[in-house]
Amino acid sequence: MTSRDRYGSDVLQTDWRAPKRGRAVEAPAELGTVVEEVTTDWCGEIVAVDRDLDTVTLEDRRARRRTFPLGPGFLLDGKPVILVAPVHVSAPAKPTRTASGSVAVHGAKARVARASRIFVEGRHDAELVEKVWGDDLRIEGVVVEFLGGVDDLADHLRDFKPGPQRRVGVLVDHLVRGSKESRIAANIAKSPIGKDVLIVGHPFIDIWQAVKPQRLGFERWPDVPRSIDWKTGTCQQLGWPHRNQADIARAWQHILGGVRSFADLDPALLGRVEELIDFVTAEGPARG
Repeated sequence: MTSRDRYGSDVLQTDWRAPKRGRAVEAPAELGTVVEEVTTDWCGEIVAVDRDLDTVTLEDRRARRRTFPLGPGFLLDGKPVILVAPVHVSAPAKPTRTASGSVAVHGAKARVARASRIFVEGRHDAELVEKVWGDDLRIEGVVVEFLGGVDDLADHLRDFKPGPQRRVGVLVDHLVRGSKESRIAANIAKSPIGKDVLIVGHPFIDIWQAVKPQRLGFERWPDVPRSIDWKTGTCQQLGWPHRNQADIARAWQHILGGVRSFADLDPALLGRVEELIDFVTAEGPARG
């Protein structure tokens, strides 16, 4: 009787070192592809590829995001792959919507700037507003300026001289009852120029918090003691570099990079910016 060889005829005819799932091959990190990162078991859709940092961002089914280095360590359809930045030669399709959700108007020229303005507290506020509402603002001819803080708002308005055809909308951080910001806003509203100035605010300590933390890979913004600078303390608790202002600037660019549209922002900010745009672009008399 012929016995069956349980172990095969010749072990040297096979690659006994080959992994069970096969050897990894290169695969382009195309947007929309679903992959799994093997060390963390994080499975998600590829939503961003940063060629400068050689990273890929995955979004799971709960809209949470995490960023990983490009390269080996991923599974695609259960098989190991080495993710590489994709090469695209064709021009991307023109979007049908702006980042703010408005209908995109391709080829439209920017309108000559209105006399009216929108003031925001700092550079980061201005950059976030530009990224999400920039297309709308250019079509409407609205210029956004940053103040460097709200303490000198009254002086800025005195120099600007608001009027019925020269309105000013102001976006203020941490505009909550009893705060310094709320007292400044109340005094300006009662002043002779109050009818031509609209001051609105959001409850966040800093504009960073207006970005949904899930878009950056964590569940909530950390609580920072008042004795510590908020941005520095936030970077420290998130494990980000925070030694100097350059580190803080890089942290902000990372946060801003996580914003693709209005959907990545907290609704508490969205309504306030839309209100300001409506105010400074409205025709006719100002508020009574």
